[in-house]
Order: sequence, then C-alpha cells, then structure tokens
Amino acid sequence: MKAWVIGNWKQNPAASQDVDTLLESLLTAIDDGAKASTELSNSHCNLMVAPSCIHLAAVSTRLKGTPILCAAQNISAHSASTGAYTGDCSAQQVADTGAMWTLLGHSERRQYHQESNECLLQKMTHALAQELGVVLCIGETQTQYDANQTLEVIDGQLSVIKDLLVQQPDIAASLSDRLIIAYEPVWAIGTGKVPTVTEVSKTHQHIKQTVAGFADSLNEMTVLYGGSVNADNADSFAADSMINGALVGGASLKAESFLAIANAFSRAST
Repeated sequence: MKAWVIGNWKQNPAASQDVDTLLESLLTAIDDGAKASTELSNSHCNLMVAPSCIHLAAVSTRLKGTPILCAAQNISAHSASTGAYTGDCSAQQVADTGAMWTLLGHSERRQYHQESNECLLQKMTHALAQELGVVLCIGETQTQYDANQTLEVIDGQLSVIKDLLVQQPDIAASLSDRLIIAYEPVWAIGTGKVPTVTEVSKTHQHIKQTVAGFADSLNEMTVLYGGSVNADNADSFAADSMINGALVGGASLKAESFLAIANAFSRAST
C-alpha cells in the first residue's frame, strides 16, 4: 500500500508571498531529490497539502502537474454547489479550483464549530458527488483517553461511514479509493504529547477492522496518524504496517521537516 503524507496548513501562512515561498521550497527540494535519486525520486508516498480557502485556487494552480496534490480544509454542509450560505465554500467550488480532496471532521472543526455526524454525513455526500476524495479525521480528547474511551469514541465517529453506505450502497465499490481516515488524538495535536507506536498501531487495527465490517470492499482502508508528527519520530511510525502515513500540522509549514516525514514513509513502503 502506497503511503500518504498530508500537510494541513490550517490558518497559515498569512500572506500569499509566504505561500509561494513554501511551495517553491517544497517543489525545489523534490526536484533536487529526484536529480540525486533520493527516496522521493521514485516515491512510494503520495504527497498532499491543504491550504486555507483563501489560498486554495492559487496553490492548486501552482501544484498542477507536480507530485503534490491539493486539498481543501473543509466544505459546506448546506449545498454541494451554490446557495445563500455566506462564508461557505461548496464542494463544487473547491473542485473548480483544481483541488481533488477535502479534509472533513478535523477536531478543530468539531470543537469550534460543533460539527456532528449528521453535518459530516452531508459534507461527505457533497464531496463525493463532486468527485472530491475525503480525508475523514477522527480522534478522542484527553478526558476520553484517560477514561479508556478511545475505541468507543472512534466507533461513534466512524459510524458516519456506515450511515453513508446505508444511504448510498452503490458507492461502496469505489469508496476505498476516495476515502482516507486520519486518526488524530485531540490531546496530541500541537501539544508535543505523542502516544506510543504500539498504541497507535492497535487503534489503527481497530479502525481498519471496524470499517471493513461496513463493506467487503473496505478491507484495505488507508489510515493515517496525526498528532505532533515530526521529522524525529516519523521513522518509528512509518515502520509499523498499520500506519499508512501521516496528517501533519506544524511540521508541514517547513519544506525540510515535511519532506523528511514523507521520506520516512517512502523508505518504509519500499
């Protein structure tokens, strides 16, 4: 299985010039690596970045024809196309920029915008209708982790996939190519706290088994880990076969650290 390393830029960078600088750094490093025949020259790792909506069109245009894909950080739950929804960007509008994926269900969206499973079901439906792939983020809080509720919480969050399949059973055959799950313990995002590889591996195994139970076609689900992933710990996560890549936050804002993580997963996938 080919690994994925996805950079979630969140509300960064502020200026278009800084976005351009980051993109050029990434593309130059990849080009230099190809010339030097390093890991990313024959990559076993898909690369993707998710800029904020204001920069989405420019980033998508710049990355066209390069090894890096582009994703939105969110889409509207209200409409797949257009409507009187001030401040929202629809799946159709995102697809029109050239982006091919969208993140959904990130813990910051769940926390700050109270996104429910019902909301996420609408967003997934709209995304898939516009041929956008979905990176579905799931994970437990510190309180839930301390109470040994991790798997219970995850099962509740994964149920949105089951609900989608109930509504659209015909989508099952293609969903494994259009859906990625990112397990991000909320308590590990940006905190420097990191669960052990063994903990993450067991949780990923549970996720894969649970999703496979929804449909036979989902028995090889790609599951990424996110939460304080950096260049120093990437090799240990990449070495575990249950961990198919990483959703990277702060470390994705510097080309060197982002590509170091990608190189770790590329080496492990060879």
